[in-house]
Amino acid sequence: MSDASDGLKDAVRRPASFGQTLRAVAWSFFGVRKSADLENDVKRLNPLHVVIAGVIGAIVFIGVLVGVVNWVLSSGVAA
Repeated sequence: MSDASDGLKDAVRRPASFGQTLRAVAWSFFGVRKSADLENDVKRLNPLHVVIAGVIGAIVFIGVLVGVVNWVLSSGVAA
């Protein structure tokens, strides 16, 4: 049990900043990550930052979709 908790503690102390994590998650949303970049991310990114950045990315993505749909409906193009 202590091996798992030690691994989690080590993962949380990884050196990448939150900005680097946001950039990696943003590129992942577009699906344009190289396998070499993925390997570097696994070694450097903090898993907690990845989860937070993923939730933020999903909220922004949904907000953009809602905004585009409202804009199209209000412009009269869809009628």
